[in-house]
Amino acid sequence: MQANLEVLEGLARRLDISVPMDQLETEVQSRLKRLARNVKMDGFRPGKAPLSAVVRQHGAGVRQEVLGETLQSRFGEAVQAHQLRIAGYPRFEPKAGQAAAAEMTFSASFEVYPEVKIDVLNTGKLSRPVVNLGEADVAKTLEVLQKQRRSFETTDRAAMEGDLVKFDYQGTVDGAAFEGGQGEDFAAVIGEGRLLKDFEQSLTGLKAGDSKGFDLTFPAEYAAKELAGKAAHFEVQVKDVQAPVLPPVNAEFAKALGVEDGDVEKLKAEVKTNLEREVKRRVQAKLKEQAMELLLQKSTLDLPQSLVAMESDRLQKMTEADMQSRGVQTMKLSADMFTGQAERRVRLGLILAEIVQANKLVAQPEQIRALIQEQAQSYEEPEQVVQWYYQSPQRMQEIESLALEENVVAWVAGQAQVEDVTTSFEELMGRA
Repeated sequence: MQANLEVLEGLARRLDISVPMDQLETEVQSRLKRLARNVKMDGFRPGKAPLSAVVRQHGAGVRQEVLGETLQSRFGEAVQAHQLRIAGYPRFEPKAGQAAAAEMTFSASFEVYPEVKIDVLNTGKLSRPVVNLGEADVAKTLEVLQKQRRSFETTDRAAMEGDLVKFDYQGTVDGAAFEGGQGEDFAAVIGEGRLLKDFEQSLTGLKAGDSKGFDLTFPAEYAAKELAGKAAHFEVQVKDVQAPVLPPVNAEFAKALGVEDGDVEKLKAEVKTNLEREVKRRVQAKLKEQAMELLLQKSTLDLPQSLVAMESDRLQKMTEADMQSRGVQTMKLSADMFTGQAERRVRLGLILAEIVQANKLVAQPEQIRALIQEQAQSYEEPEQVVQWYYQSPQRMQEIESLALEENVVAWVAGQAQVEDVTTSFEELMGRA
């Protein structure tokens, strides 16, 4: 077998592979004879069709199958002989002008993995948030949990933020009613953002039985394009104002949140543990984001376009499937829409693979186990979740990838300059 390697522009390569046609035809005839023993064809009992009929109906398909397998096999041998690392899949094309040749030559076009060069990282800077959780953070979280379980009671006072207001409304633009501009017994909580901010402010201060007219302008980015940027007039009639009632933090509240014996101190301890877990996750995520950006800045490599195309196609299909699962009707997306994202992901993937290999940053079994247990802690039956992970090679591979990413982030942090920055929990969560 001959397999001449041609180096093209960038990462592109081409191998010319010769295939002896007599060997190919021998294998084709052998498969057709085996097929004839069992094949079902109209007008014949199974396995009784004449070979000539089998050849007419299945010959082209079998020949294509044998040719494809032969090319893949010989391509694999050539790749091994030339010690190539193939990125993506090869494209096979027959050479022109060899219809009756004893050997047919095919060109296999493909790309190889690039050389990844990573500059020194000691001038890079990472900012690591340091959060000291206190009782105030636990209290705020408990308040959020209380609000999630609140009830409402009718009140005689004027509506204020946090109240549930029931009202009728009529809206007009240029004196004319518009679709969605009228409603009866509409209910919304002031301050939750379900209504436009100006609308909420106009409801504030009204009591049950009050009426009010007011003007507002729809935002330029309003979802209903026909109303975006337009001035409107509304008339509202308030029917009911209900004030929120928070459940007390007591044994009943603790039991509702999974503390079987109703111990409030246990509830607070669990809340703090959950907050600590979330802080760890957020800090790791922020470090990872900065580490990845630093690696992108400090690395040079050529991108295999075949890998970019494959990743673009994967992102397209994943996005379409996600939109369909949420009931969003949309026209078919173009893979070109995801090229930029795909390029970044492929670039990072190649950089991370290089760092993992060069520094032997393998994921240790105890590290994988710890990650799985951490993931499982947020469920009621953690051990069942742990077993669920270990039962699936695919899920285990996802956890191993997370472990490798953690190892890379730790490696980058060890190379770069890391500054610890005191941060409040609210700032870390993006709520400050």
